[in-house]
This record gives sequence, C-alpha cells and structure tokens, in this order.
Amino acid sequence: MPTAASLSPDLHAIEHVPPLVHSLHESKSSVLSLAANQEYIFSGNQNKDISVWDKKTFQLKHTLRGHTGSVLDLEYAKEKKWLFSSSGDSTIRVWSTETLQQLYLIDPHLGEGAGDLFSLSWSPELQTLFVGCQNTSLQWFTFQDPMPSSLSSSSSGDGLVYSGSSTPTTASRKAHKFFDSYPQYERKPADIFANNRLPGRGSPDSERSDVSAPQEYLSIPPSNVVDPAHYGYIYCMVVLRGDRGLQLATGSGDETVKLWNIEVGIPELVHEFFCSHGAVLALVAFGDTIYAGCQDGYVRVFDLETKTLVRTIIVQEGIDIIAMSMLGSDLYTCSANGWIKRWSASFDCTASWKGHNGIVLSSIVTKRSDSDSSGFCLITGGNDDHIKVWEVQSPRVMVPPSEVCGPDVEDSSKSCLGSGTFFGLSGCLIRGNCAQHVSSEPSHREDCRQTAIWLRKCLGQLGAHTSLLPTGEGNSPIVLATFEGSIKGKSKPKILFYGHYDVIPAPSDGWESDPFHMSGRNGYLYGRGATDNKGPILAAASAAAELLARRALEVDLVFLIEGEEECGSKGFAETVRKHKDAIGPIDAILVSNSTWIADDRPCITYGLRGVVHCAVEISSDRPDLHSGIEGGAVAEPMVDMVRLLASLIDSNRIVQIPGFYDRVRPQTEEEKQLYKLLSKITNRPASLLSSRWREPSFTIHNVEISGPKNATVIPGTVAAQLSLRLVPDQDLDTIVRSLRDYLQRSFEGLQSPNKLVINVEHTADWWLGDLDDQWFKSLESAVQEEWGEEPLRIREGGSIPSIPYLEKEFGCHALHLPMGQSSDQAHLPNERISLANLRKGKAVIERFLLKAANQNSEIAT
Repeated sequence: MPTAASLSPDLHAIEHVPPLVHSLHESKSSVLSLAANQEYIFSGNQNKDISVWDKKTFQLKHTLRGHTGSVLDLEYAKEKKWLFSSSGDSTIRVWSTETLQQLYLIDPHLGEGAGDLFSLSWSPELQTLFVGCQNTSLQWFTFQDPMPSSLSSSSSGDGLVYSGSSTPTTASRKAHKFFDSYPQYERKPADIFANNRLPGRGSPDSERSDVSAPQEYLSIPPSNVVDPAHYGYIYCMVVLRGDRGLQLATGSGDETVKLWNIEVGIPELVHEFFCSHGAVLALVAFGDTIYAGCQDGYVRVFDLETKTLVRTIIVQEGIDIIAMSMLGSDLYTCSANGWIKRWSASFDCTASWKGHNGIVLSSIVTKRSDSDSSGFCLITGGNDDHIKVWEVQSPRVMVPPSEVCGPDVEDSSKSCLGSGTFFGLSGCLIRGNCAQHVSSEPSHREDCRQTAIWLRKCLGQLGAHTSLLPTGEGNSPIVLATFEGSIKGKSKPKILFYGHYDVIPAPSDGWESDPFHMSGRNGYLYGRGATDNKGPILAAASAAAELLARRALEVDLVFLIEGEEECGSKGFAETVRKHKDAIGPIDAILVSNSTWIADDRPCITYGLRGVVHCAVEISSDRPDLHSGIEGGAVAEPMVDMVRLLASLIDSNRIVQIPGFYDRVRPQTEEEKQLYKLLSKITNRPASLLSSRWREPSFTIHNVEISGPKNATVIPGTVAAQLSLRLVPDQDLDTIVRSLRDYLQRSFEGLQSPNKLVINVEHTADWWLGDLDDQWFKSLESAVQEEWGEEPLRIREGGSIPSIPYLEKEFGCHALHLPMGQSSDQAHLPNERISLANLRKGKAVIERFLLKAANQNSEIAT
C-alpha cells in the first residue's frame, strides 16, 4: 500500500525550492510570531521581547520591551502605522512603528483570567482589534473618532476615542491584583499608585531603562466579549473581506473554524466548519476560500460562499501544521518537523524543503524592501532561534481576487483556477497502490482493507465526507464518500456513483510489468484494476473535485465503492440496506465498469445479462478406488456427472431446462438495425453480437475430482461449476428453481446410488437501461459534446450484480458509462487504460453533472 502523505507530487528538486535570501539569529529564543512593514521585520519571541530588524540590511534595529510573557502574536495596522502584540502575560501592547515606542497597554476582560492571548486580527474598516484568548473568549477593542477635547494633547496624536474607556488616562488604568497590591500585613487594598507598581504590569525585567512604558492604559469592557466563542483555545483568526461584507474566521483547539459577521462591529456567528483533524492552529484565506491548518498535518479547505468542504490536503500525517501564509493563490505550510511546503491553486505540492532545524512556529509573506521591486519574501521563524528569509514568486495561475492575503500582497495578478486534480490522481494511480487487493483470496484480506483506507483518504482529500461501512466478518469494507453540492437551501439531485476497488488475481505470466504496481507506457496505465475499476473511479472523483473547486458542483454526488464485487458482492446488499438513510435518497445511479465495443468510438452501455452460478457435486459412499480393481463394479460419480451435465444442453446448444426461453424478450426492429450498424463497425456478425448480449446461455466452467488425479483412479467425489446467463425478461427466482428441479429429476432418472448436492452460490439479475429516460439523454449528450460524435449504444454479456439491486433498492434508473477500450485486457494480462480515455471520461462526467443540475433547475421552475 502507498504510504505517501498526499495525492499531490512532493517535489524536493532544488530548482523548485525558493532560495534563502538571509538568515537572522535570535539570542536563544524561539520565534513565536512575525509581522512586517516596508521598513522592518518584527519578530515576537519567547524571551518576552520584540526584535525589530531592518528590512534592507537585515540588521537588528531595536528591541521592543514591555511584555512579561512570551510574545504570541503580532499584527500590523498599515494605515495607522501601529504594531499590535499579544502575550502570555494577558496583555495587548500597541507600538508606533515610526517612533518604536509603546503607545498603549490594553487589558482584556478578566485580565489574567483571559489567559494567554494567542491571536490578533485588525480591521481597519472598523478600527477594531479582535483578540483570541486561552479562556475560549473572543474579545475586541474599538478605536473611534472623534477625539474628545480632554485628549487633545495626547502625544500619540491619533485623534481617537477608545471603546471600553471613556477617558483613557494613566489614572483610569485598573489596579492589578498582584503587581499593584501591598504586602498582606499592611492590609491595604490594591492601588494603581502603589510603590511596587512597575511599568507594563510589573516585572523585575521592567526595571530596565530600555523598557518602554505605555502612554495610556485601556481595557476591554464586558460588552465586547463572546464567552465562550469556542470550546477550546482560540489559536488563530483572520479578517475576511468580500461580497459577503466583513467577516472574521476563528480557529480553535475544539477542531472547528467559526465564521462571524462583523459588519456592525459585534461578532455574530454565521457558520461553523468542522475540521475533525485536531486543533486548528493556523488560518489563511484567499478569495472565497479559507485554509485551516490542523494539528495532525491536514489542511482543510473550505468554500466561504457555499459553506462546503472543497479539499483536504495531507501535508504530512501526524506532523502539526503550526503556521501558514498565502502569496496570491499559493499556500505555504510550515510544520512541526521544520519542513515548509508550497501548494498551488490546484492543491499540487510545487515545492518542499527543510526550512528549520526544529519546529517552524511562524510565517508571513511580505514585499521585498526594494521600492522598485515586485518580488516577495516568505519569512519563517522557528524554535531553532532563527528567522529565515526566502525569495518567493507570485504564482502565474491564480484564483479570483482577494483582499485577505495580507497588507503587502493584495496587488498580485489574478487569473482563473488551475486544473491539476486529474494529473494528481493519475500519478496516484501510477505510483500504485501496489497491494494485491484480491478479494477472492483470504491471504489478501488485509490488502483489501488497506486499499479501502487508501481510497477513503484519497476521496477525502478531494473534498468528500467519507466513511468505511463494514460488510461483515471476513469481508472487505465499502467506501462511502459524499461530495456535497454548493446550492444551499434548495433541493439538489443526488447521484450515486457505484464502483469496486477489488480485483481478480493476476499471475505474473504474460505481464510485461508488475501487475500490482501501476506503470505508465505510451499513453496507457498498466496494472490489474486499471480499467476494472480503479481508473474510472478516480476519473469520476477528479470530475467531482474540480467542479467542487470551481464552485460548480450543484448536485450531491455519493460514491459507493465496494471491495467484494469480483467474488459475488458478499455483504453488499445487507450493508446498503442498513445504511440506506445515510446514502440516499438517490435520483440516479452512475456506473463505469466496462469497455467499448471497439477502440475508437465512444459508447454507452444500456444492458447487462444476469447470472446464476451453481456448484454441483456427486459423491459415492466409498473412497477413491483403483479402476483396475473396481472398474465396472461400482457406479462411478464421474460417469453420473458427465451424463447429468450433458442433459442440460442438446446438440444444437439449446438449454433443456423447462421454460428457460419462455420469457426472453423478442428482438425489436430497432435492435436489429443497431446490430447491423455495430456489425459494420466491428466486422463481426450481427448474430454473434445478439448471442453475446441479449440471448441467454449455459456454461460449464470446470470439473474437479478427488484423489491423485491420475489415470488409474476412480474419484469418489466429482464437483462441477456451471452458470446460466439471463436476459430480459427471465425471472431470476423462477430460473433458479427450474435449474434445481431439472438437475434433481435428471439425476433421479440415472437411478444412481450416488449422492447429489446442488448449491446455488451466487445470482445477479439482468439489467436494461431506459433509453428514453432524461438521465440517459443527458449522459448521451455529454458524451457527444465531449467526443464530437454520437456514442454507440451497446450491451454487455457480463453481469454487475449491484446495478439491478441498487435500482430496486433506491427506486431510480441506472446509467452505465464505459471508459475502457475493447483492447484494455480487463481480467487478462497487461490490463490497461488510456490516459486520453480517462481525461475524456472525467470531462464527460463533469458535463453530465452540470446537465443534471440544470435539468433539476428547469423542473423546479
């Protein structure tokens, strides 16, 4: 089984890695937070200070001191030339980026009761600073015009009134329960004028001459608090701007991202996204997309417009994502193992490199210092005491405009979303899941289970909600995955895509490459399961993912992928029935599990034969005997078996079971014309096609004997495998009863002392599609539009048991879109599928899903 963390290629080649511009070294202190303006890089450190680095010379310009705890977050307010800092000391400091002096100290509501202040976000439109707290509260402080006369002489010169404190003078600061208190024996109440009060909440460190004391002390009032805003620490937040107005997204240790409307300045909860992959430690947004970096190495990608999951990126499983940054549509993820990765708009990993010798704790993207340069830098900070400056480029392929990428990158070029999902999936298929997921062999049962896990992860990364459905002890699980359409509050069609991930055995004889490790040669993917059925499944999933990424998926698409199809779909019906509510209701069923009639003409399959598999055993009450001793003296089971099987069919190959042909649907004139057309295309007689597709048949598969199988032994037991293929309108149950009765009567007619055992091991009904159904017409037109020619209507002689079952269970029609060519060698050596057919098949499914949504809209109106 593959162990790669992500579907996307992980590119370690040096040409893909951004060059390191410069490295800055902190003095034995982890870099917890970063910010930048045109002149400076600001780094918030574990040692309680904020280092100010000159952006041109990369030299340390100044150190901002005042906090008494680690500096957990920095936020730059460009229009005010302010730097906000939050700390483990439960304070927010406001610094002038011109004078590098401390302007204000802001106490959160409850003071130290708020705990560590993990995250900050500034809204210039509202003149409001939002604060995410350890005590799970969301708090905010608003700076408003006009300025009262009592503050006209303020040295800050901002001309502002401050919410939470009508006259923000030094005297208005709240007394601190520890730093502003007298010794207990003096029995005096806490006093802000106490002699032991030190600048900035007091600390021995604050006695240093270079500590900057705040000019004003402010506090957040109880009215500016949502408590609790989450059920965990609020680690990250980002202000969003767009057609929906001003919004705030917050990420928490409770594994959720919450979306708040802040248009009027007071957060109102709009939506809650469930990440289910550990604490949300980092948030970034671009356009209508928000990225949530989670504790276990996953990035959940959500669409803000439709409130749906677009994609899951697995950066590296089990490795926390601590920081993320955006440059246009490029996402940079920073992980706890020191690695940095870049992801494109189509979720491909385009660069991956070791950035720090330790945990990457912070990152930002900022413009280079050159006034005439349009270049950018990614700046990262780690617990290795280093700040790294990387030269990065604005991506050429980008999603629609955004104003939420940070103050320095909002002027990046824009264009449409790139398309790389299909190629990522093709690569996934090629690299293999190389496990032998052969459902018929108990020794490969675990391989099948691991394949189901792999497929679930694959579909989950593409944006589906996934789960595994158990099918009983010893059976392989079903993968259930739902891609939710983007229409909210309206009825949507719900389409079920059925497939199977298990395969038949593949002896190495005749294969040019390892059958269980996909290889690409001359435009084809080779390997067991390439065309039956992994290739079509991944093409369909790619279609759903790309529509989802474009916000164009307006149907719900449910994938139901089983792991026992090649050995009779054991446990499938019972499991589907048990989980029917979670799967349905379903409006149409789409299948892609067969091949064309030729190599160069697209087809749609509209019929399948049914099947009855039966095991017949005849045994004596004696062990194996020697023919030279007992020959002629005993009733031999082999002779009985030969006579019994011969009674099932005559010399004209007519099945002798009574009533076998009574209900066979007669051939119509339209069918005759179709067979003539197909006969010209395939150079095969029309009668041959008719016999293969629409006539019932009888087959003897094998005869097995007990004993050493040499020419002198009379076997005591003989077993045979036989099957019947059924067509419309033969009744499956009636045919099974007739077969049993006929075998029993024929054996009794032999007057043999031997014993007969009949076991019907597996059955599947026939299936015939509705050519006049609107779903079929939509699929047919999608094929014609993509291929530029009308598809051939064909039938199959084989059987897919689940199609007629699913039709009956969900009360809707099924459609069958083959993607393989006739030369694809399904079930044979060198099984393959064409990359061109996969690409076209994906496009056909996209077109079909769009038509299904439009069809539903027309019905609704």
